[in-house]
Amino acid sequence: MTQSIPKRDEAFRPGQTALLLIDLQRAWLEPGADPDHPGSAEDYFYREAAQRVIPNNERLLQAARDNGVEVIHTIIRSLTRDGRDRGLDHKMTPIHLGPDDPLALPVPSLMPVNDEILLPKTSSGVFNSTNIHYLLRNLGVRNLIVSGIMTDQCVDMAVRDGADLGYMITCVHDACGAKTQQRHETALQAFGGYCWTADTTTVAARFAALRS
Repeated sequence: MTQSIPKRDEAFRPGQTALLLIDLQRAWLEPGADPDHPGSAEDYFYREAAQRVIPNNERLLQAARDNGVEVIHTIIRSLTRDGRDRGLDHKMTPIHLGPDDPLALPVPSLMPVNDEILLPKTSSGVFNSTNIHYLLRNLGVRNLIVSGIMTDQCVDMAVRDGADLGYMITCVHDACGAKTQQRHETALQAFGGYCWTADTTTVAARFAALRS
């Protein structure tokens, strides 16, 4: 028997769809919060975050909540105060947000509610330094919708790794951001073969269709 091969833009399946919000944290999205990238609200990244990335993720999050889509938040946060549990790359960079650091939490409008899952990670790839694959399998997830920052780093790795592990990946391109427009667009082109790329309006409508 010939196996039926799905299309990347297949309809989301009720009870098998999850939204993954990547690293939408105060430390990265609030101007001046990250001492290594002080910046100002007028810089490209912070302007895009305020005008596009955060609002579109708010829309996605509300649509997911309204329509029974599982929501998983991932953040960069060490399990130890001194960061000794971090991956080697994060130690060398260095990147460290301790378990008691309020800047490690998502921005207020994107905070988890009720029993939404919050996964701390200590590497760029959520599939490398968390048990998300185990969780998604337990939850019965097939369609994984990805958004967040940075398009060319943590989002890129989630898309590629998730695809390799057998998930139907959707990347919401206008709910992702990078340090420059070029880096954002180049990343989308580079990993586009691993996912269906769609915009916030389209994905929110797909979420709503799960209720019908």
